[in-house]
Amino acid sequence: MLHRLRFIPGRLVQSIPVAFGVTLIVFLLAHLLPGNAAVALLGERATAESVAALTAQLGLDEPLWRQYLTFLGQLAHGNLGTSLTYQTPVAQLVLQAIPVTLSLLLYALLIALLISIPLAALAAFRPGGARDLGVRGFTLLGQGMPQFWVGIMLILLLGVGMRAFPVGGYGEDAAGHVYYLFLPALTLAIAMSPTIIRSLRSSMISVLGSEYVGTAKSKGSYGVQLFRGHVLRNAAIPTVSIVGVNLGYLVGGSLVIERVFALPGLGSLMINSIFTRDFPTIQGVTLFVALFVVVVGILTDVVYTALDPRVDLGRTARA
Repeated sequence: MLHRLRFIPGRLVQSIPVAFGVTLIVFLLAHLLPGNAAVALLGERATAESVAALTAQLGLDEPLWRQYLTFLGQLAHGNLGTSLTYQTPVAQLVLQAIPVTLSLLLYALLIALLISIPLAALAAFRPGGARDLGVRGFTLLGQGMPQFWVGIMLILLLGVGMRAFPVGGYGEDAAGHVYYLFLPALTLAIAMSPTIIRSLRSSMISVLGSEYVGTAKSKGSYGVQLFRGHVLRNAAIPTVSIVGVNLGYLVGGSLVIERVFALPGLGSLMINSIFTRDFPTIQGVTLFVALFVVVVGILTDVVYTALDPRVDLGRTARA
């Protein structure tokens, strides 16, 4: 297993230019936002003198290139700056919000797999049949519905109508987190499932028609034994890459869903920061999200090599 992890340091080094590009783009986009951070903090009735004084105090009257170099200098020392709104280190705000967002993403991924694997198997074992058509209809429906609309419908149906789940909040303990995060996680899972189902279905149909599956059947392997031992593992290999890419996509979706369900995660922190023109917090959250996507890509490669030992990413990197 260790030899499969040799490529990780190289991949981390390769991600440095990506992180640098992200900081530059985010910095420029954040400063293109209309409005003034000092006005947002002091209110619309603030005098011109007080706005000018706060602008100078925050360093927002300096040229953009100097503000960016200041940001990079702080970043080199592991400092993401201080939030203009909360007057708290951005790193502390991000660390407080990370557990909520990571819990939501992992919960959504678990639900998505629990939905996708059985449905993909139902469709693949009878391609062209009624169950296959039903599953394909579900995937088309799932891809056509916006995430925020699905979230609102789940709130109205399961939260307000049936009162089965809370429509907002994070809970106080582990059991509470699982309970409160169910609806937002289900919302993200419904958005993610169609892509996984289509990939798994296609792969399973291909694997079921292979010679080694025919050989396994001739040796008496059927049903769950055949599925677990020969079909699922081989069919999952191409799907792992798709799941990794979709996790990055889900991070963007979670920013909106956290707002819909009033979750105190990175999404809510980001949106609140945009409203108040809190540039350091916007930059800090975006930088973390970018690094998270890079780490997910690396972990995807590790899982890929575990499922298919023929792939040696360390040898590929050296070449």
